[in-house]
Amino acid sequence: MGTQLSIIAQSISYELFGTLLEQSSEEAVSFATIVLVEKGTDKILGGTKSSDDGSFKLKSQGPDAFLRITAIGFLPKEITGLKASTADLGKIYLERNSRALQEVKIQGEKSTTEFHLDKRVFNVGQDLSSSGAGALEVLNNVPSVNVNIEGEISLRGSNGVQILINGKPSVIANEQGNALGTITADMIERIEVITNPSAKYEAEGSAGILNIVLKKEKRKGVNGSASLNLGWPQNHSFGLSLNRRSEKFNLFSQLGAGYRELPRFGESINLDLSNNTSVTSEGEEYRNEKFYNFILGTDYYINKTNVLTLSGSIALEDESQPSTYNFISDDGNGNLSEWNRFETTTALNPKYQYELQYKKDFEDDEEHNLLFSAIGNFFGKDQSSSFQNEYVSGADNSGLQNTRTNFQEAKYTFNLDYTKPFAKFYTLETGAQYQTQDVSNDYEVSDFINNQWVIDEGLTNIFNYQQSVFGAYGTAAYEKDKFGLKLGLRAENTDLKTVLENTNETNDRNFTNLFPTLHSSYKINKSLSVQAGYSRRIYRPRLWDLNPFFNIRNNFSIRAGNPDLLPEFTNSYEIAAIYFKEKYSLNINFYQRNTSQVIERISLFESNVTTVRPENIGENYLSGLECNIEYSLHERVKLLSEFSYNYFNRVGTFNDVVFDFSADKWSAEVTTKIKLPKELDVEFRGEYQSRVQMIQGIRSAQLFANMGIRKKLLKKRAVINFSMRDIFASRIRETTINQADFYIYNRGYRGRFITLGFSYGFGKGEAMEFKGGRRR
Repeated sequence: MGTQLSIIAQSISYELFGTLLEQSSEEAVSFATIVLVEKGTDKILGGTKSSDDGSFKLKSQGPDAFLRITAIGFLPKEITGLKASTADLGKIYLERNSRALQEVKIQGEKSTTEFHLDKRVFNVGQDLSSSGAGALEVLNNVPSVNVNIEGEISLRGSNGVQILINGKPSVIANEQGNALGTITADMIERIEVITNPSAKYEAEGSAGILNIVLKKEKRKGVNGSASLNLGWPQNHSFGLSLNRRSEKFNLFSQLGAGYRELPRFGESINLDLSNNTSVTSEGEEYRNEKFYNFILGTDYYINKTNVLTLSGSIALEDESQPSTYNFISDDGNGNLSEWNRFETTTALNPKYQYELQYKKDFEDDEEHNLLFSAIGNFFGKDQSSSFQNEYVSGADNSGLQNTRTNFQEAKYTFNLDYTKPFAKFYTLETGAQYQTQDVSNDYEVSDFINNQWVIDEGLTNIFNYQQSVFGAYGTAAYEKDKFGLKLGLRAENTDLKTVLENTNETNDRNFTNLFPTLHSSYKINKSLSVQAGYSRRIYRPRLWDLNPFFNIRNNFSIRAGNPDLLPEFTNSYEIAAIYFKEKYSLNINFYQRNTSQVIERISLFESNVTTVRPENIGENYLSGLECNIEYSLHERVKLLSEFSYNYFNRVGTFNDVVFDFSADKWSAEVTTKIKLPKELDVEFRGEYQSRVQMIQGIRSAQLFANMGIRKKLLKKRAVINFSMRDIFASRIRETTINQADFYIYNRGYRGRFITLGFSYGFGKGEAMEFKGGRRR
């Protein structure tokens, strides 16, 4: 009889289904393990994993059994009393286990960093992916990368880092907002750090590249964050980011608005040593701005190997720039004249950007892919300024001036990249890029003379600028175990045309250049790796370097462009070593950069008027040492230190004056990050930049400090940020030019900035600050 009952019991067919949710937030619990266990023996009869939305379905056969559910970071749960072989168990709530999360950080798979030829790769382990961290927190764990309390990203102490998502630009990584907060650690596979780019990337230099590579099984659901910020001087903003992922689509959007003021205090002295005449000025200027932006985009997963992305953004800036300066002139005989100069400037700046991208992954290898992208940008500025000189004493310098600017820029970039690994240890890359830029700047100055406005023909013109750059590249790499070698060559053709329409002055240039690259790496042991690289880089003069027009805010200290300017070329050599231990990492980089046709800003002096314009002057030979140290004093205290030393030799002649000299400069930065109880983080950062000799004068040293405090609330869903930049208002920019026949002194500073922010993340989103659009 017992045997018969046993046979009957074993013939039961179970079909169970339900949905796993986190108890506090009712979020889906993905990739949990659900097993059917035989009562009394603990024998596993069958099992499955929960899907992205937390749902599961389990089919199995066996005797009387119960369900056991386990998931990383959650308390295990058992469901007994299964009264039917087929049952809808509905919503099953799991409770988080904070102690288990701490154990995962200690015992789980650790995040690691390794050298790969032309980049360093930070592999995200369970210590981060299971902790609920966001993208910025992951970046903050990458050696040489620092993310401050306000969310600003720097690489080896330098800002201006280009952030890519899966090897391509994305509005998600746009610095205009906080859409990056919709990416969380469990979505990130690795982060690639590129400080000396190979031939695959355009030859124009930058501070570096951070490429965030996402896992293919991206989490579904709604992610997002909202933030509100208040600041002094006035800096207020609101931002909302949303991200919705499904089987076929990833929809992302952002909405932001704000108002800010940017004051600047300045003083200058122009002294003509030949006749002892001088003009001094002192005053304050503001750049006040209302800004609005909107981002919308989608990734469409055609199938497992094909993804299409379409996105766009629109922004609008409404500016006003009031300023007041006091001027005093001395004719050399003790006769003084004094007047005040008032400026009222308004401008409306629309910005548009749209992207189309297609990526094809081949099934034979995860690194075998084809990527096409097309990006369009438009920026406009419709600006008008009025200037009034108000008589105070001495000679009458009163008068009225108006300026008008109509600026339009369109820029389009097309990329095609193909990567093919073969024979296990070899990889070929090839591709092309075409970039075109079309600019028109209509500038007019008029003076109020004899009760009517008269156009100043010498300061009025239409400057048209067209530049197109076509590049093609190829690289070949060998990488096996400890050693790797990568060779690359990029060719770029530049076609540049500038026209001053009113005076029919043209400047057309067309040149082709080759940019070879060489990278190698060697892993000595688990803790120590070395890397060496060479690349040839170019700096093409920007629009404002070439545009001969200037703003007449200060008639005695003006800036102008140079249409005849040539590009800079740099040969860059680097040797780097990185050493890891459990509590610290050390990154040392020795480099040599030889630059020809160096672009320097030269001050020309006539009748107490200083005109600053760029010129190509000779060569610069620079040798440098860069050191980056991260040290964990305690599990709650981390120190980050950046030190840079440069020795340079300048060789060049301008207007029959020889500018040959040698000098050095150095900078040091120390950041302390402290994690206090109750989810409170404190950060202090101090930076020193040494005095440095320039081609005509001296720039004084700077010492300044920033600090920030962050408090996490509502189970880490919400964050309150408080930050103070330039705590002691000591970041003062001072330059002195002392030549045989003239002396120029300039001093400017912006003062202390204080910000208080609140942000809230929902779904899988990360709470983070919204900063609004970048100024240009």
